[in-house]
Amino acid sequence: MRKEPLLTAVPPVPVRSLNELYAIAFDQAQKAAQQYGALAKQTDERLLPVRPVFEVLATRERNRCDILSAACGKRPNASDLRWAPIDLVPAAEIADIRNSSLSTPYAAWALAARHRQRAFVFWTYVIALAEDPLVRRTAEQLAHEALSDGNLLRRERRLAWRTERKIDGNDAAKNDEGIDEAGSAALLESLLLRDMMAWSQRLDPVRREQLLTLDPVPLPPPFLTPTDGNDTGTKFEEIEQVKRRALRRAEQLSNIYLNDADRAADQSSMEFAQKLAAQSIVRLAGLRHLASTSGLQ
Repeated sequence: MRKEPLLTAVPPVPVRSLNELYAIAFDQAQKAAQQYGALAKQTDERLLPVRPVFEVLATRERNRCDILSAACGKRPNASDLRWAPIDLVPAAEIADIRNSSLSTPYAAWALAARHRQRAFVFWTYVIALAEDPLVRRTAEQLAHEALSDGNLLRRERRLAWRTERKIDGNDAAKNDEGIDEAGSAALLESLLLRDMMAWSQRLDPVRREQLLTLDPVPLPPPFLTPTDGNDTGTKFEEIEQVKRRALRRAEQLSNIYLNDADRAADQSSMEFAQKLAAQSIVRLAGLRHLASTSGLQ
């Protein structure tokens, strides 16, 4: 089954008000309820094993709509939307389950877990871009809710997996290609920091500090001042390559941490990976913003 990238769930502009935020959340929940509900009503014999799962998922999303309406004090109004909300349950993934003769409860729970993981990514971006403190706080609540939902859905997915096949515990700490991602993440973090340092040498003091404090562990003051080395004379073309490389590495790290959280074997490991993922997504959003305001398209 296809898996749409998680990090593409980026709001095009900052969310300005609570009404807009609730309208976005309501629209996303309503669409998810409709998509899950449509699969729950399928009468095709191939989908009989997954219909009960989608009935549960559709009910959860309808309940989410009710909760959002209660929190907003009214049914959120689509007129408060300034752009079409991102669909957190991609049509391609829905189609894969609907059209497959091999769809299983595991696949259905996995789809739902990715949905809520994508919601976590989306609301983390909203937090990073929001200027209104109340919008940020409410988005934090929605991001936390998405994490909690994702944890529950992953448990259901794990139970479904265990009923379908045996688990090889030796593969738990590795990705599909058998690569140890812990070492990969450490290397990428080091390379990303080097790119950020090189990038910073071509920025004014304000933007330089913004860039170098995007890291989850901000650098001490001596590192925030430009060096007298060759970096300040780096050619424009080379700096543009550094920016692109930094953005690519930041996105790779966000994906690694999200995958780590998704595959975590215990609660503490999952929470730690989720924390790293949130920090990494905020960093990615900041890097993208700086890149867009400093010449990189």
